[in-house]
Amino acid sequence: MSYNITVIPGDGIGPEVVKAALTCVDAFGLDIKWEERIAGKTSLEQGGELLPKETIESIEKNKIALKGPITTPVGSGFRSINVAIRQFFDLYVCLRPIKAFNSPKALYKDIDLIIVRENTEDLYAGVEFKEKDSDTDKLLEIINKTSEKKVRPGSAVSIKPISRSASERIAKFAFEYALRNNRKKISCIHKANIMKYSDGLFLDSFTQVAQKYQAKVESNDVIVDNLAMQLIQRPQNFDMLVLPNLYGDIISDLGAGLVGGLGLAAGANIGEKIAVFEPTHGSAPRHAGKNKVNPAATILSAALMLKHLGEGEKAVKLETAVAEVIKEGKVLTYDLKLNRDDRTAAGTQEFAEAVVEKIKNL
Repeated sequence: MSYNITVIPGDGIGPEVVKAALTCVDAFGLDIKWEERIAGKTSLEQGGELLPKETIESIEKNKIALKGPITTPVGSGFRSINVAIRQFFDLYVCLRPIKAFNSPKALYKDIDLIIVRENTEDLYAGVEFKEKDSDTDKLLEIINKTSEKKVRPGSAVSIKPISRSASERIAKFAFEYALRNNRKKISCIHKANIMKYSDGLFLDSFTQVAQKYQAKVESNDVIVDNLAMQLIQRPQNFDMLVLPNLYGDIISDLGAGLVGGLGLAAGANIGEKIAVFEPTHGSAPRHAGKNKVNPAATILSAALMLKHLGEGEKAVKLETAVAEVIKEGKVLTYDLKLNRDDRTAAGTQEFAEAVVEKIKNL
């Protein structure tokens, strides 16, 4: 079967880790046409838009994309292009597996956890009001007139929208995923003890959906701060987590820390018709062009992509090859070394080539 796949290299270390992932996927000899497009900082520097029409059209046409990290300035500048792509195509699922892969820096060797993060709502919906803006002042006036809770004048405001429809569909995805992948338990993560209307709605929606699957999949709920503690002490007690947007982002980073770092954190953003695969980590511009960083997260994201395409056998082989390279310990990038200054650390492309050699022997 042939595939047309949009490739967005991104910026910073993006082009390097994406090149490494393509090297590994191409080792399978699949009939793939890689259609390269740009977005974010790279596009802006070339005098274009942050999310060019050509990039949008390519994703719409191909229905699938492999994307490198794109720089998002902190506190100012343009909004996250990563978030913009997810929202534009209604990629409501952010799937982030947390697996140790025998990393020498893993705090636990037996973690196999799936994070299912709602991708379109919550604070990442981007509904914000700037400090000392006239519209903000009007909003504060309304809030202070209609709510028992008062907001200080001069505040900046972020809105946290959570709807029943979005909460139900992410819960349904999680349970269907569990059935397809032989997962036994799903934990709903929330702060409904404090945010009774927003997180309360998320929890209630999950509970309603869970009732339809209770004969096949166990479910429970955990308050997010308690979850953070439990993941540090007893991560093996969890199988799948379904979370609102912000908690999902934070907890997936915590999970990555348990298994050896963001260099192993793959990601998939999935909608009804379109899916975009990308590593969880950022663009790390200070390391750009040094052939230094770990490409495993992007390679593993490509494995998720292969599984999504129906190439399950090759997806398993790619993941297994990554695991074997890490377990063998001869070709490890600096972040996987016990000493980050270890001069024997492998480069980005060298790691990818080691994975290709493993693929050939599987």
